[in-house]
Amino acid sequence: FNVFLFMMLPMGTVFIVQSFVSQLVGAGDRDATPRFAWYGIIIATISGGVALAMIPLIDPLLGLAEFSPEVHRLMAEYMAIRMFSVAAVVGIEALGNWYGGLNNTWMALVASVISMCSDLFLNWVLIYGNLGAPEMGVNGAALSSTIGSFIGVAFMGLAFWRRWGMAIGGPAPVRKRPPLSWRELRRVMRFGLPNGANWFLEFAAFQLFVNVVLASLGDHTLAALNVVIAINSVSFMPAFGLASAGAILAGQAIGRGDKDAVWPQVKVTLYVAGTWMGAIGALYFVAPERLLQLFDSSNSSPEFVRVGVTMLVISAAWQLFDAIGITLSETLRAAGDTTWTAGARLVLAWAVFVPTAYVVVMSYDGGPVGAMLCLIGYLALLSGAFAYRFKSGAWRKIELIEPKLV
Repeated sequence: FNVFLFMMLPMGTVFIVQSFVSQLVGAGDRDATPRFAWYGIIIATISGGVALAMIPLIDPLLGLAEFSPEVHRLMAEYMAIRMFSVAAVVGIEALGNWYGGLNNTWMALVASVISMCSDLFLNWVLIYGNLGAPEMGVNGAALSSTIGSFIGVAFMGLAFWRRWGMAIGGPAPVRKRPPLSWRELRRVMRFGLPNGANWFLEFAAFQLFVNVVLASLGDHTLAALNVVIAINSVSFMPAFGLASAGAILAGQAIGRGDKDAVWPQVKVTLYVAGTWMGAIGALYFVAPERLLQLFDSSNSSPEFVRVGVTMLVISAAWQLFDAIGITLSETLRAAGDTTWTAGARLVLAWAVFVPTAYVVVMSYDGGPVGAMLCLIGYLALLSGAFAYRFKSGAWRKIELIEPKLV
């Protein structure tokens, strides 16, 4: 039961704002872009309303799991508070992607830093009861994260309203009331929802993999996997940022009608992302124990170290597949090819990866090695599917922006 799991669907949906804006910029129609920021804001607002409506369902849903009464109470209270932040979190992504399409990726970074620093400070105040505040514990953590998210989206909203950073790589869009269209909003949802489903389906499958398959292998394995995931985020997040930047350039090339320029751009992105992830993966072979200690110095049991080192070394093998999958998935998203990628992920994650991992671990006693090999196989199949789709050229026939708009 993860609040972030609920956020994945609307967050992935508003990522399509970047695709629309980058193609409009490529087509030389920057003045048409502001309305897509408003579409993102509308989606964020609706998502926030749905999240609030779901708060009464949290307690009965948690009741389906066998938590102790105290853990159940703390989780229910934490999730209820965090649900109030859904609109803010999605709003940051919506406006951040709008700015990204305009060649300004710094604005989202600044908003994230502001939100993070606010969260850290408020954690100190509210969790431990500093500066005269009540000691709120877990609820303080939830409240500080929620307030931090609203501070971040407030900055993004102010930047959008004051037109900060809109003139990078071209003139700022003219200030005028954007002619919003329900037909256009439906088009945004048509291409955006599959992208959101793409994110949601994979995250949900991974949660099932962790909480059912790996949890059956014991606490040491689960703890080791959490550390391995934390370490891999160091390689994944910059690679995702590179892929997103490459998608902006690919979208602009598509917008100006130069689809032949997309593949050269993809090659550059693949080279940079692959080099980065490959270098990080090499460290897994050179100093796995040291990396484990950096991320979790409190757990030094021989079993934890043994399992952690094994899982970390094996995870080095998925770096190349992850780089390919991320880059091509983002490029296809920039072209508007979101339905096919969501379908591929649905089939591979839920019909191949999860069942195979379950059988390998539960029926054949595959252990941590078998589980990790299943994860690597899934990422390899996924990158192969995206490579096939890109090579097929089907994305060239997709019209994300209606002809009348350009």
